[in-house]
Amino acid sequence: MVFPMVFLKIMDWVVYQILANSCYRAARKMRSYGFFLRNPSLKTSQQYPFFPSVTKCCLEGRGSQTLVCDIDGALLRSQSFFPYFMLISFEGGSIFRAFLLLIKNMQTVGRSVLPKFYLENINLQVYNIWGSTGSRVVFTSVPRVMVEGFLKEFLSANHVIGTELQTVGQYFTGFPSGCGLLVKSRALKEFFGEKKPDIGLGSSSLHDHHFISMCKESYVVTEEDSKSSPSSVMTRDKYPKPLVFHDGRLAFFPTPSATLAMFLWLPLGIFLAIYRICIGIFLPYKMASLLGIWSGIDIKLKGEGINYHSESGNKRKGVLYVCSHRTLLDPVFLCTTLGRSLTAVTYSLSKTSEIIAPIRTVRLTRDRKKDGETMQRLLSEGDLVVCPEGTTCREPYLLRFSSLFAELADEIVPVAMYTHVSMFYGTTASGLKCLDPIFFLMNPSPSYHIHLLGKLPKELTCAGGRSCCEVANCIQRQLADALGFECTTLTRRDKYMMLAGNEGVVQNK
Repeated sequence: MVFPMVFLKIMDWVVYQILANSCYRAARKMRSYGFFLRNPSLKTSQQYPFFPSVTKCCLEGRGSQTLVCDIDGALLRSQSFFPYFMLISFEGGSIFRAFLLLIKNMQTVGRSVLPKFYLENINLQVYNIWGSTGSRVVFTSVPRVMVEGFLKEFLSANHVIGTELQTVGQYFTGFPSGCGLLVKSRALKEFFGEKKPDIGLGSSSLHDHHFISMCKESYVVTEEDSKSSPSSVMTRDKYPKPLVFHDGRLAFFPTPSATLAMFLWLPLGIFLAIYRICIGIFLPYKMASLLGIWSGIDIKLKGEGINYHSESGNKRKGVLYVCSHRTLLDPVFLCTTLGRSLTAVTYSLSKTSEIIAPIRTVRLTRDRKKDGETMQRLLSEGDLVVCPEGTTCREPYLLRFSSLFAELADEIVPVAMYTHVSMFYGTTASGLKCLDPIFFLMNPSPSYHIHLLGKLPKELTCAGGRSCCEVANCIQRQLADALGFECTTLTRRDKYMMLAGNEGVVQNK
């Protein structure tokens, strides 16, 4: 059994390498021309003047000037574009289309997956010059469809001129169109004519020197400028706009070595996921928690697990646990750490996830009256878990809380959920949701930190005279403070419209 599995994984690796390198191979063929990768040994009879480093560029008085540069070698610190091609192939391709080098969802991936990795690799020194100018034009040999959305939406680029890819129907191939790879110097001359741009930024390759020499002022981004240092790394607080939503399964930057490590890990990761699911389904909570920790899951509980029920002889209602939403497994880990049975309500859950869930799950209808009646009935039967955001968010933000839960219970316990993964995200907007728990549990050592904030005081509930919206906003702020997150007014619909172009309703399959 081991040999076929290893053989299949080796085949997966070969196939993905073929797809990931489809565009990359074409770039390497042009290596001697210096379009993508630097080649210090390149010989040319033409001599170019020495250009100063970007660190020497003055930022004052640039508001009316035009800047030209490339995203690869200038805006990005990464030395190779291979990881971005790998992301495109992994997130936008499939095992069958890989053989034909066809990718259908390249534009979607470029909009929903790549921005996170681009932002993490932006060169802050270059961005400061970029932001000081009034007009920005990008010329790049990278496929335009991979970078245009990010450059215009996050960096406010005015124009993006890049390599065009062949298409077969709705699919992009990995090959350039008839025009071939974009030659930056030629494209700049065609775009501006006899007029010279004010500032040109490029890498230290000689052909980038030729490209930026056509500008009034020219600066180069050296390898020293691209190293990870406080002056070149863009931290989250300096992002041009907040990155609240992003999609894709890969949680790491897929360099060739990291990608190889992932595929080598896959057989063991699949086994671990199955093992962790089985112990969660078939074993008691305490034993499942111990074996889960033994398998590498980092589970931490903060807060006393006291009995929040009324001290009167007759139990009136169950406790309503209000959780921040990180993955579909939030209620499962809450049950396991508390060691008690809870019922989870959800707006959208695949049939497969319902079947394998080790706890009781109830689907809501988005009809406020019907959902209220359902939750009232469930609370009369026992404790209930609800995630009022209605969808998951990977970044340190909390989405707007639905206020329905606040009308239904007086005994409310806010629960702050925090997760961390190193290899695969356990959430998706455009992929198969039934695989979300499996991907999360395939991580070598996923983390689940649970913080019980204590029972909400009566004066802060509807029974104390507060409106349901005030209660929902109060709990959102409490959870955000406990997690160090930021509150937003964004909703589930906003997330799915941004990432998948739909309203995020899971079909009952």
